[in-house]
Amino acid sequence: MDPKGWCVELNDGHFIPVLGFGTATVEEVPKNKATEITKVAIDAGFRHIDSAYFYKNEEEVGLAIRSKIEDGTVKREDIFYTSKLWLTFLRPELVQPALEKSLKDLQLDYVDLYIIHSPVALKPGEELFPQDECGKAMYDTVDLRATWEAMEKCKDAGLTKSIGVECHPYLNQSKLLDFCKSKDIVLVAYSALGSQRPKQWVDQNSPVLLEDPVFEFQLTSEDMKVLDGLNQNLRYFGSQ
Repeated sequence: MDPKGWCVELNDGHFIPVLGFGTATVEEVPKNKATEITKVAIDAGFRHIDSAYFYKNEEEVGLAIRSKIEDGTVKREDIFYTSKLWLTFLRPELVQPALEKSLKDLQLDYVDLYIIHSPVALKPGEELFPQDECGKAMYDTVDLRATWEAMEKCKDAGLTKSIGVECHPYLNQSKLLDFCKSKDIVLVAYSALGSQRPKQWVDQNSPVLLEDPVFEFQLTSEDMKVLDGLNQNLRYFGSQ
C-alpha cells in the first residue's frame, strides 16, 4: 500500500485510504455474506474496510479480515478498519465499553478509526431505536463534548488509532467543510459512489446513476456551482 498515492494523511500522522468498502447490508442479506464480500473486497484491493455496531456484522467482517491476514494476503497494518459508536452509547461512561464490544466481536486489538455514527443521543438500552409507548423516539440528553473526550481516552488507551466527524449534494454543509479544512481535519464522504438503494430511503423508480455509461468527463467551476445549488438542507436522518 502506497500511503502517498492512495491515502490521505490525517492530522495525527496516520494515513486513511481514499476509498473505503462499506459492509452495511439490507436485512434480506444473510449475515454470513459479510464475510464473503469483505474477503472479495480485500482481494480486489480495498484496504479501508468500514463497518459499525449498528450493522450487526462485525463478527463476520472481523473473521474475513483475520482470514486474509492468516492466508498472507495482507498484514494487519495494511488494513484500515473503521467502526462507529452507536447513538445509544453516547454517554461518556458507555463509549469505551461500546468500542471494547466491537473489538471483542472483531477479535482485533484496535480499530484504525472510531467515529460517532450520528450526533444524536438515544436512551441507552438493548434497542437500537428506543421508542416510548406512543412510538416516538426516546432521546437522551448528552453533552457531545463529553462524548468526544471519552473518544479521546479510547485513542490514548490504544483502542483506536484515530477518531473523527453527512455530506451530500442536498446537504453540502460547505461551512463544515471549510471549517474542517481550516483545522486540517479530513471529512469523509458516505456512499460517494452510490449505495444499495434500500426501499426505505430511495425511490425505486429513480434512475440508477452507476448504470450510466459516462466515464470520461470534467466538471467546470460552473458545473460545481450548479451542484452547490442543489443544497436543500435535507437530512436523511431526520433526528439530526
